[in-house]
Amino acid sequence: MSHNPPRSYDKFPTVTVPGNHRTWSGQDAWREIARSGKGPVVVDTYPGVDLDDLVAALARALPEHRILNVEELAAHPISHIDALIAPNLTDDRVFGVMSHHTLSDFYDAERLADLGRQASASAGPVILVGWGAALVPLQERTLVLADMARWELQQRQRAGAPNWRCNNAAEDNLRKYKRSFFVEWRVADRHKRQLFPAVDYVLDTNRGTGQAKLITGDAFHEGMAAAAAAPFRVVPFFDPGVWGGQWMKQVIGLDSDAENYAWCFDCVPEENSILLDVGGEAVELPSVDVVFTQPTALLGPRTYARFGAEFPIRFDFLDTMEGGNLSLQVHPLTDYIQDRFGMHYTQDESYYLLDAGPDAVVYLGLQSGTDPEEMVKALKKASDGGTHFPAEDYVNAFPAKKHDHFSIPAGTVHCSGANSMVLEISATPYIFTFKMWDWDRVGLDGRPRPIHVDHASRNIQWDRDTEWAREQLLDQVQELGSGPGWTEERTGLHELEFIEVRRHWFTGSVDHHTNGTVNVLNLVEGSEAVVESPTGSFAPFVVSYAETFIIPASVGAYTIRPHGSGVGQKLATVKAYVRGTEARRAQ
Repeated sequence: MSHNPPRSYDKFPTVTVPGNHRTWSGQDAWREIARSGKGPVVVDTYPGVDLDDLVAALARALPEHRILNVEELAAHPISHIDALIAPNLTDDRVFGVMSHHTLSDFYDAERLADLGRQASASAGPVILVGWGAALVPLQERTLVLADMARWELQQRQRAGAPNWRCNNAAEDNLRKYKRSFFVEWRVADRHKRQLFPAVDYVLDTNRGTGQAKLITGDAFHEGMAAAAAAPFRVVPFFDPGVWGGQWMKQVIGLDSDAENYAWCFDCVPEENSILLDVGGEAVELPSVDVVFTQPTALLGPRTYARFGAEFPIRFDFLDTMEGGNLSLQVHPLTDYIQDRFGMHYTQDESYYLLDAGPDAVVYLGLQSGTDPEEMVKALKKASDGGTHFPAEDYVNAFPAKKHDHFSIPAGTVHCSGANSMVLEISATPYIFTFKMWDWDRVGLDGRPRPIHVDHASRNIQWDRDTEWAREQLLDQVQELGSGPGWTEERTGLHELEFIEVRRHWFTGSVDHHTNGTVNVLNLVEGSEAVVESPTGSFAPFVVSYAETFIIPASVGAYTIRPHGSGVGQKLATVKAYVRGTEARRAQ
């Protein structure tokens, strides 16, 4: 099962890989690998790749090869691994602790060494396959990375796939995701970052082994460099929810038969994918690979120095048009998220209203005079099923209209109400949401959605009352400058948050500059615009209404102007970047 992009792949923006490169698929891919002739073939997989299917495909295509399943022959028993990672998983249904394990912790070193001796001494050709195959010590090898985006892994888990080497196909999906998020993906990314410099081939397995596409390591690295040198979009994914709405179905053109779409993750490089055009063929790879291989060019030296190889800005959509309220929630303070979960920064965020019904509200901050003990007692009673929680007795409900922007620093009680279309501009950590009240609902799986009143009560900033919210979080628009056909405004965020957001209204061309730090933008008004380089360093890049796009730090100067059906309209973009990471430019 694969995700649902808004357009077919042949129309979705791709990053063109320069040079004379090609792709291989099906049996041609396996035969190309075998032709390399550089020692045993090592196919190291991202956890979640269907290993049985991969082994069967290799056996059909290369019957003369001896295939060694490294996971079966050298991995520790799952009971050993479970005991090792138990402190990371905790007993909580949703939250764990970020793992600092390496993949070698999951393997028996002696058995890995034995596999290396077997492969080196074999009279015939050998293939070593599995997550961790590259751990087998060999003097020479042909290294293949079978990669996959995390969103595809989630789809497979929801369809019944287990975690790595686990017998948990029927387990609660939240617990499967927790094991992936806090342990498997941390270990896997740590491992594959070590493989990138030596990789001979990369295999796109997002649409299954039968449709896998192979490219050379050179094509992969040139594609990553190309992505970090020009504007690009990641492949968004869409998800239903108990509060989901109808706006994205109608405006973006999604499946009209779907009940709703609640989320669109349009810039979450940890989980999104990116499309490379390799010799006219679309190859889908995790967009986080660009972050890992091109951190300075993509993020800029100051952002990279501050966050490491991690993309710190997240754009996503929350659609409640003709839907329901989000859960009433709060995000952890930085000290709390570091101490409890091992995450080094927190989920500060904001709501930018792309659209809103006449009754739309944003719940934000506490009613002045709220008694903390009384509110927590009422929340706990409601979460135990004893009573309805009267949210508006405790939480402000501010009217919301199109183009309003609400800042939500961590520790602030909040949620979007029904009949809103929110562009969420946030810091990247995205699962650390402490739900306090869910309006008497259950999840799409029929199970109660997890409530974390104890976590929430330790993080709510009780002094963020009605007056504070009005003064600090609402109507923070400040005009910064204007010129022929354009106006620039600062719309937030709060001083406690690290993201700066600028809005440009324009009818003509607007000059922008990355100033040495990554920019993330969305076309929030108008049908179409084009991003161009004043020096011609990249091809014109066309964006449509509500599309998010990334401008790597290395781009420097760029312009945005109306294009196509957008000519003659008043357009607007919002642009986010990390405060304080701009490089000084010569005057």
